[in-house]
Amino acid sequence: MSRQWFVLRVKAGREETVRESLWKRVQTNDLTDSLAQLLVVTERVTEIKGGNRRSYERKIYPGYIMAEIDVDDEGEIPEDIWFLIRETPGIGDFVGAQRKPMPMGYDEVAKMLEQVKRAQAEPDQVQIEFEKGAHVKIREGTFENYEGEVEDVDVQKGLVKVLVTIFGRKTPIELEYWKVEKFDL
Repeated sequence: MSRQWFVLRVKAGREETVRESLWKRVQTNDLTDSLAQLLVVTERVTEIKGGNRRSYERKIYPGYIMAEIDVDDEGEIPEDIWFLIRETPGIGDFVGAQRKPMPMGYDEVAKMLEQVKRAQAEPDQVQIEFEKGAHVKIREGTFENYEGEVEDVDVQKGLVKVLVTIFGRKTPIELEYWKVEKFDL
């Protein structure tokens, strides 16, 4: 028997609840050898809004659970695991054909496991998508709807310094990153 990764469809927002429910059923039926892992792939996201720093877990694949399952020589999922998964409340179906779920490719599995590993290793950091020289538009505040160019990004404080033309002169303005959006010329 070999192990392969499969994708289970679940209701979005209930991934953790369904994963825990399925894992309890697997343990109760003593099938932990056949179903090795159940993953809800998440990443840690930090935002700064109104001067307040907020961290939370965001699902990378909302509505899906990844399951590592022992398959037989033909690549079929054993019936006891198949029915246990299908009868668990909240699970829609496997990704793939009706009775023939499609296993994940090796490159997809490697990418998913790398995302899990990176999420566990990385400290909380604010995700700011701007870089020096990017053209932006101010969404909020005194200079709303002004366009400018990013001069500097302070990831620690969640601030973006934007050069805005006021009265014919370039003036630097520091703004919280969420008050600015990318703007294509």
